[in-house]
Amino acid sequence: MLASVHIYPLKGCRAVDLEEAVVEPWGLAGDRRWMLVDADGQFLTQREHPALARLVVTYAQGADIIVSGDGYPSLRVAAPGDLPGLLKVTVWRSTVLAAAAGPEADAWFSGYLGRPARLVWLDDPTRRGVNPEYGRDGDVVSFADGYPLLLTTVGSLDRFGEWLSEAGEQPVPMNRFRPNVVVSGYEPWAEDRWRRIRIGAVSFRVVKPCARCVVTTTDQATGERGRQPLRMLARHRRFGKNLIFGQNLIPDSPGLIRVGDPTAIIEYAS
Repeated sequence: MLASVHIYPLKGCRAVDLEEAVVEPWGLAGDRRWMLVDADGQFLTQREHPALARLVVTYAQGADIIVSGDGYPSLRVAAPGDLPGLLKVTVWRSTVLAAAAGPEADAWFSGYLGRPARLVWLDDPTRRGVNPEYGRDGDVVSFADGYPLLLTTVGSLDRFGEWLSEAGEQPVPMNRFRPNVVVSGYEPWAEDRWRRIRIGAVSFRVVKPCARCVVTTTDQATGERGRQPLRMLARHRRFGKNLIFGQNLIPDSPGLIRVGDPTAIIEYAS
């Protein structure tokens, strides 16, 4: 069953929990269409700036967003309309064009982060392709790290919490892993063996395990960092050089998913 659905309007900021979401080729509607970059166009996230976890970003009308939190005056940003300022921005190894939000937003975020920052909007989400090693021709992604959706399971988090408790550590909540969809009703780590899954009427390819980074150690309410879950992942979920929790998905087609939708495994790894 689909237990929860989440989007992140501004990459690196706090999740917005939804009851339903439209699945688009590049991800859930509204997910990571906005992003912060530095003066060189390189993306900025919680990896370098854990204080972004304290910012709540919601949609106002259309693609317009409202940013609030951490005692700062709220900021409303309109999605650029006539697209006068397309910038080259870089997410990992992808360089794409994105629309500049404007000086007011840049000043707000620069003040918040204490360093120069620019806010950009991905006006055309078909510009950025996924890693061709794991995708097909035509597979695209928004400003997410690499793939349209990230899936995690309740069963795996429960088992992981047991490992932490046995070690005298506090279990971590699911939001540390910043998923888009969370499914329940499966054994721990069952997702490692999935190759295609259906959620409601929408099918997805399960293309790649998700390698985890320092963001998982960041409290998604306070921005404070701790030791877990990376230390426990290193003990139990190390695959080669990567610490794994969750699976990346690419949708087979657009559709609508709702919390409570049934899920089914269409194909397992051979």
